[in-house]
Amino acid sequence: MICKIDYQAPGDLLEGRVILVTGAGDGIGRAAAMTFARHGATVILLGRTIGKLEKVYDEIEAAGGAQPAIFPLNFEGATLKDYHDMAETLDKEFGRLDGILHNAGLLGRITPFEQYNPELWEQVMQVNLNGPVWMTQALLPLLEASADASVVFTSSGVGRKGRAFWGAYSVSKFATEGFMQVLADELEHRGTLRVNCINPGATRTRMRANAYPGEDPETLRAPEEIMPTYLWLMGPDSRGHNGESFDAQPPRS
Repeated sequence: MICKIDYQAPGDLLEGRVILVTGAGDGIGRAAAMTFARHGATVILLGRTIGKLEKVYDEIEAAGGAQPAIFPLNFEGATLKDYHDMAETLDKEFGRLDGILHNAGLLGRITPFEQYNPELWEQVMQVNLNGPVWMTQALLPLLEASADASVVFTSSGVGRKGRAFWGAYSVSKFATEGFMQVLADELEHRGTLRVNCINPGATRTRMRANAYPGEDPETLRAPEEIMPTYLWLMGPDSRGHNGESFDAQPPRS
């Protein structure tokens, strides 16, 4: 898989672009929102915890970034109407979308499948797959109103090769990769809108700590260190890449 860890983004890479980041309250989502704003984007911060989104909002403004927007949403309870209401609101406010980073995710449990709770399985699928799918459908007209839009779904190593005990999370990421490929193929000849996946790899986040509680987090890259590939995918230098899956960092030795 291609890795753009050494990509050097110009400071104005995302100047004038409107980019939606889900799960923007902390971890990789927060780092991406801050990084996109630092490179000129107007960022729409989406998440379920308003306090966290407000903190990121204040940090972006304090750093001199364009005024962001906050859109509270919890994928677990969101309906199709919520996504279409969201599209209507964003259309009135911005008239277009130049990018979406689907970053929000739910780990579920690392457990044998025979012990997996069906309700938790459905919850993971709702957050990791169904929510991003139907949100993207609702926002497609806004993306197609952009001269150069990029949609990035978050995948995982366990979404490319199944691993014991990863259950719903692994399956949801396989499905994410598949949906990305289907949508990319449909959009191949419809303007400049491109759709790809990114695998962040082993990163110092709360989800990683929950999955590997015995791991020393200091051995992992911080979210801010894996942003070059995110910037490359969200900016114009990734034009022509559609239906592909990228790594945000080299494989761990």
